[in-house]
Amino acid sequence: MRGVAGVDGWDCWDGEAVRAVVRVCEGATPAEAFDTASADAWLAFDAGVRCMDDRPWLTHAPAGSPGRPGRSAPTLLDRLRGRRGSPLASPVPPPPPAVALCHPDGRVREAALEAVRSAPELRPLLVVRCADWATPVRERARTLLAELPGDALFPLAELVLRLARRERGGFARALLEAALREGPAAGVLALTARQDRATYRLAYRIAVERGLLTPMELAALAATSGDVTLQDLCADAAVAVRAEGGGPAPDPAVLDRLLTARSPRVRSAGVTALRRAGRCRDAEPYLADRSALVRACARYVLRQGGDDPLPRYRAWCAEAAGRPAAAAGLGECGDRAVDAARLWALLEHPSPAVRLHAVTGLRALDAVVRERLTPLLDDPSPAVVRAATRALLPDAAGIPEPLLRERTAPDRPRAVRVAAERLLRAAGRHRRPGPGRP
Repeated sequence: MRGVAGVDGWDCWDGEAVRAVVRVCEGATPAEAFDTASADAWLAFDAGVRCMDDRPWLTHAPAGSPGRPGRSAPTLLDRLRGRRGSPLASPVPPPPPAVALCHPDGRVREAALEAVRSAPELRPLLVVRCADWATPVRERARTLLAELPGDALFPLAELVLRLARRERGGFARALLEAALREGPAAGVLALTARQDRATYRLAYRIAVERGLLTPMELAALAATSGDVTLQDLCADAAVAVRAEGGGPAPDPAVLDRLLTARSPRVRSAGVTALRRAGRCRDAEPYLADRSALVRACARYVLRQGGDDPLPRYRAWCAEAAGRPAAAAGLGECGDRAVDAARLWALLEHPSPAVRLHAVTGLRALDAVVRERLTPLLDDPSPAVVRAATRALLPDAAGIPEPLLRERTAPDRPRAVRVAAERLLRAAGRHRRPGPGRP
């Protein structure tokens, strides 16, 4: 059973943390008591020790333990009866260093810091104490941490970055960043393989600053990573590096790798870099990209090269099956008076992709007509239904309520039912079923 929140949001009644504290108090090492590779485990242990201050009977060996005759601490029954414990009890032994470093008494924590010099396995708790609320503890811990070699912080990176979110947690992060900038490249690259997001993001940022990755490596990472922040960082760095020979343009192979990426953000970086590479005409195929961001970048590059993308869009819409997204591009840069009719005609196209992008183009042109678009709520393609719903939402109040109610029936396709419910809510006519009513 889990209880109320404890220190820094950690649960004082977390069973695993309690068991870890008890085991360390009984003589086990931290590595034997919990997963010392986990930053969360160290923070839970730290909070658990302080929460155990109200339950000292859990942190002392029972009577009869070797070397500890009698009771060394009051039992729960003694506490309930108001007793201090057995008069024959031996003095309470000092806590193990790992426990002392987390002790509720700041003087105990400060005194225990010296133990870290001869116990490297306790360095995670030294990092924790660098963010301590007690100034003497915090300052002493920071002095000791600054004495460590820079690469000693690399294994602690996840914990350092987790603590950096705290009010006083910036000191250790500054040391870590300085060590990454000045330390061995192998250590930085090793951190890029960590699973912790904050750790690998910082490692890649430092690696980019130090030029530890080739442009092709950066492009490949941008194209394959699922982390948007990493995509932007690596794509921008890849196109910023000059081609071999010192020319102003990025390497053509790097650009080609970016242009074939799945991520629209990465493709857009590659398309934009075509202008600096003097390949403005190569942006033409991306005018009909499925992503609006990539289409916008392609139009910019073509215009910088002296070409107008609008005639291409109009020509492509005449054969829209080959480039469905050309309809959306036409709406994004076309003339409402001239091009709206082309897009309305495409709503009858047999290809769902063309109908979908035609709706998107009409929205971009601000040429949506409610009566003409409402029939698309019954389109066989769910994607077209969703696009039509988005276009109709601003004018949902004008759609007849019976028409929408009819489309919420259970026999209708799910996409149609969801669309009708969204439009009813947008119109303020959504009706919740009462108790006992379907």
